[in-house]
Amino acid sequence: MEKLIEEHGLTFNRRRFLSRLSLGLGSAALGSLLIPDLFSGGAFDEDGLTPGIPHFAPKAKRVIYLFQNGAPSQQELFDYKPKLRDMQGQEIPPSVRGSQRLTGMTAGQSSFPLVGSFVDFKQYGQSRAWVSDLMPYTAGIVDDLCIVKSLYTEAINHDPALTFLQTGSQQGNRPSMGAWLSYGLGNENKNLPTFMVLLSRGIGNGQGVYSKLWTNGFLDSIHQGVQFSKGEDPVLYLRDPDGMDRKDRRDMLDNVAQLNELAYQEFGDPEIMAKVQQYEMAYRMQTAIPEVMDLSKEPDDIVKLYGPDCLVPGTFAANCLLARKLSENGVRFVQLYHQGWDQHGNLPFEIAKQAKDVDQASAALVTDLKQRGLLDETLVIWGGEFGRTSYTQGKLTADNYGRDHHPRCFTIWMAGGGIKPGIVYGETDELGYNISENPVHVHDFQATVLHQLGLNHEKLIYKHLGRRYRLTDVSGKVVNDLIS
Repeated sequence: MEKLIEEHGLTFNRRRFLSRLSLGLGSAALGSLLIPDLFSGGAFDEDGLTPGIPHFAPKAKRVIYLFQNGAPSQQELFDYKPKLRDMQGQEIPPSVRGSQRLTGMTAGQSSFPLVGSFVDFKQYGQSRAWVSDLMPYTAGIVDDLCIVKSLYTEAINHDPALTFLQTGSQQGNRPSMGAWLSYGLGNENKNLPTFMVLLSRGIGNGQGVYSKLWTNGFLDSIHQGVQFSKGEDPVLYLRDPDGMDRKDRRDMLDNVAQLNELAYQEFGDPEIMAKVQQYEMAYRMQTAIPEVMDLSKEPDDIVKLYGPDCLVPGTFAANCLLARKLSENGVRFVQLYHQGWDQHGNLPFEIAKQAKDVDQASAALVTDLKQRGLLDETLVIWGGEFGRTSYTQGKLTADNYGRDHHPRCFTIWMAGGGIKPGIVYGETDELGYNISENPVHVHDFQATVLHQLGLNHEKLIYKHLGRRYRLTDVSGKVVNDLIS
């Protein structure tokens, strides 16, 4: 091996190349270009992870995460609690509330009256799952869903809770879930990034989302998420400037790559080679992205399935349709964020609009994947960063109320990707305040998602500044009851 390295005039060995370059299929491809027989002897890093190869046979190949930013109220959507209506206006019992901390928005309240949902629920499907009248399309696919009503988190405010769910830590600068999957599994399509992000807005301004939520953290930058925009240029700075054609661009990239290779030989910084990969990916995306973004060729039945908004760039429906196209083209992790779920007040009006924004398109995505034979290999996730309180925030009136943040329990659903369909997992107490059965911590949820993609969350490790990091930090267990 050392002789091979010397013949190519390089100053790094194979172990260093594999551990310090990127560990995805894209990196392996670049390595084979630089040194064609670099991988001929087989290569493993010292933790036993083979680049681009799962730890065991996966049940899912890709993830589409429909993140509902702002925290939807489970009491109005999936966690039916008639007792709340019976006790409308009564104080929440101290035995139920316990010593839970309050947010700054309700810490000054002297009264915490319970409030039942303004909307009715019905049971659907063979699972007899309760779904509110705000989600009629979702109700129609409950037999494809695994509804988890007992997720809980440690954070009580939006930014740390959102960061925790996406990166496994409440502090920033940790790799996001999509970046971990890119690192562990690599790329399926050399012309598209492994991890892509789509944003949409609901009512009002909503809680913000930030690029740290799709960051690569301390992983090589090739693993960071690529954000789409709804404008003329879906990916900024991808288009060639006036006066430059494809040949000019190709010649420029070839010359820059040679300079970067020399710089890497001198300094050994893996980010130099990551930049080469990014330049090459951008070049290939110039032809791949316009085709993927073109929704004009979608047949009428698909447009009807997702609803007319799917043809309006930047809407949640359009992003769901794009997510299907990206996923079927091999994008490993597609992350959607839909803002506007933070209903501290005026909840009946605002949540009805939010539900209308997402209900049809969310159900359509599951249906569309299923009819294309892709649902079995695609894990779809729907949910927010925490739940909502059973008591009202602010003044309770006959037709209006709000709900504060509640980390003790919230509801998500999953579909496809080897997850059991048609089940409801976990329960909360009769007031929907505490988990009474089968609690699922955020790290348990993350461990289960990784497991479905063939990754052992305890072995998907990256060493940084003397510490071994992983998505689930030092905890988490796979919830086998959710797996088919």
